[in-house]
Amino acid sequence: MLVGAVVALVAVFAARLGSRLGLPALLIFLFLGMAMGNAGLGIPFSDADLAHGLGFAALVLILAEGGFTTKWANIRPAIGLAGMLATVGIGVSIVLMALFGHFLLHLPWPIAVLLGAVTAPTDSAAVFAVLRGVPLPTRVKATLEAESGLNDAPTVLLVAAASELALGHAPEHGYGWVLLEVLYELGGGIALGLLLGAVGVWVLRRIALPSSGLYPLAAMSWAIATYGIGVWAHLSGFAAVYVCAVVLGNGKLPHRHATRSFAEGIGWIAQIGLFVMLGLLADPGRIGWRAVATGIAAGLFLTLVARPASVVASTSWFRMPWPDQAFLSWAGLRGAVPIILATVPLSARVPNADLLFDVVLVFVIVFTSLQAPTLPWVGRRLGLTDPNGASDVDIEAAPLDKISADLLQIRIPEGSHLSGVRVRELRMPRNAVVSLVIREGNSFAPHGESRLRSGDELLIVTPGALRVEVERRLTEIGRGGRLARWNDGLD
Repeated sequence: MLVGAVVALVAVFAARLGSRLGLPALLIFLFLGMAMGNAGLGIPFSDADLAHGLGFAALVLILAEGGFTTKWANIRPAIGLAGMLATVGIGVSIVLMALFGHFLLHLPWPIAVLLGAVTAPTDSAAVFAVLRGVPLPTRVKATLEAESGLNDAPTVLLVAAASELALGHAPEHGYGWVLLEVLYELGGGIALGLLLGAVGVWVLRRIALPSSGLYPLAAMSWAIATYGIGVWAHLSGFAAVYVCAVVLGNGKLPHRHATRSFAEGIGWIAQIGLFVMLGLLADPGRIGWRAVATGIAAGLFLTLVARPASVVASTSWFRMPWPDQAFLSWAGLRGAVPIILATVPLSARVPNADLLFDVVLVFVIVFTSLQAPTLPWVGRRLGLTDPNGASDVDIEAAPLDKISADLLQIRIPEGSHLSGVRVRELRMPRNAVVSLVIREGNSFAPHGESRLRSGDELLIVTPGALRVEVERRLTEIGRGGRLARWNDGLD
């Protein structure tokens, strides 16, 4: 317990250092694991089977956290494009990387195909650890977020199939059947996530639990159970858990903000444990010049050729401007997922799987360190960042069991256009009342001429039937100012 707590505290404080340097915290966690392993403190760990199992468990929690913190209103316009990137884009990337790996890197065909499959998916945790707070267009952010949530599912299935092929186990019904099976499991996982997510929203909105802390626990457990049901039903559990978490996170659940905060905490725990473990599994003394050279060459080809080609192939149907395409190409960071996927052939005892793991490790470290710090600069150079962009308000809701009403807790962040608006200018529905304003630790009952400020917290009581309208009105003004409705501020 002492060692675990110390490692967690060191990782938490190291995450602050990573954010100041513009690096995803996952690299800091990975180096921490390496420092604890054979090359440092000498803690032994070489169990590929355990690493594979724990890695998949951590990925489930990371995907659930990504789903809970995803705003459907933001990703809805980009869901078609993200779906293309997660399917067509993945296919293009795998083919190009496999050809490059075999003919130019002189890797055996099984390892070349595995290299393409393992490095195909992007990592949301790596991207948004850097982009958090950078005012990019909603469509670009939403595309990256939805893509990284959806592309894990097909690549997991493809890596498993490629590992079987590398062991000489040809598919019984041919290669076309493998593709159909992947599409079936992916589609079935999405459908299962939608169904169980909707059921979860219905249940959690109608049950009054004795403690507010039980709502986040129930929501997270429901999403994880969806993954288990998906695996049991031979569907994509990864797709199921992500989609279910998106539905739950956008389902107007009681204590929604607390649920998202809880999910973020669980996601951080999963990332810390995952990368410390992968750092322990890595053996720097085993990584030779071949692995370093191959990792750098593969990373250059993926970053400069395969990723842009997959973006162009996927976005050509959507008339996306070229600056957006260029940013999507550069922002395709690889983080947790490729290293986790590299444990699949390692656990299956595929020949040369240790070389593949080392190559992927080098590739992730080098190119995440290169790309991540430059993402804000690239966004500015491409003219995508908006320094005047407004931040959305945070809205928390708690049900009032005795009456048909909700208590909303709203925090006005820096950059919100709610700052400077008078209470009477909110023009909320009848019987929805701003009952209290908390400012700098002091609270007061506002009147119509009270002017709101950044950092204020508002307590609003509203009839349950008008809650959605109140939230929509506050979001409109937060984005477009007091004249948002007349200026179509929400659009």
